[in-house]
Amino acid sequence: MRAWSYQHRKAIAHAVQRLLRQPLGTLLSALVVGIALALPAGGFVLVDNVASLARGVTGSPEISLYLSLDATDAEVSDIESRLRGQDALAGVQFVPRDMALKQLADNGLADVLDGLERNPLPHAFIVTPRREDPELFDQLRTTFAAWPKVEHVQLDAAWVQRMHSLLALVELGVSLLAALLGAALVIITFNTIRLQILTQRAEIDVTRLLGATDAFIRRPFYWLGCLQGLLGGLVAWSIVAISITLLRPSVEALAQAYGAVFALNGPDMRQIAALLVVAVSLGWLGTALSVRRHLRESE
Repeated sequence: MRAWSYQHRKAIAHAVQRLLRQPLGTLLSALVVGIALALPAGGFVLVDNVASLARGVTGSPEISLYLSLDATDAEVSDIESRLRGQDALAGVQFVPRDMALKQLADNGLADVLDGLERNPLPHAFIVTPRREDPELFDQLRTTFAAWPKVEHVQLDAAWVQRMHSLLALVELGVSLLAALLGAALVIITFNTIRLQILTQRAEIDVTRLLGATDAFIRRPFYWLGCLQGLLGGLVAWSIVAISITLLRPSVEALAQAYGAVFALNGPDMRQIAALLVVAVSLGWLGTALSVRRHLRESE
């Protein structure tokens, strides 16, 4: 275990020396990787912000349950108890038929309602699900519609389905962009490591003559690719964070102009960690492909 740890420490030190030996090339490589990673990373951050904005502007979706006109007080109480016992619901509001009639009268329909012999409106419940999940809304609507004395269930969540469809489309586009740029980064790393192998071919041949294994020869290149990916990931995070900081005042001013309160949120720790892991993984993959091919050719 000590020998394995020592070999990796030596490989890391060797990789760092190679990066410091060419500071301009290292900086340019980090900038290329960082800019390529910043585009999809910034896209995912903006999608999260748009989803948060849509939830704040549109409010929580609701499901309305309209009962039968012949529902008794006991049956209404039973339905209310069953609704309040649903873990999937965040809120339950009972709207008596008399209150609904009064609301219509207050909205300018008093003359029309005065001509009615009896109240035609049913008792109703307005419930709010805990999660904005279209599948959950459909499941709850089906469940409530099967209850006795529930005449009609109205799902006020069409905007949720449209929002989820739009965000899913945007996320798909960002994911495709991320896949294309990821492939480009693998190619860039592949070519960078290839150049490193070509410039150190004489050193590699001497090391082989001294009995070095392929794993020993490959290890510094693996760490070089990972470190390049890590530097690129840090540059990408910096670009996204700086962009969010520069855009935040303008976005807040625009929101205030429309009477809303909204602020752009930068990437959180989970997103930053995912970005760095992806960057290092792409660097390792490009290195692995390059080392496997070009060291085999030099044998």
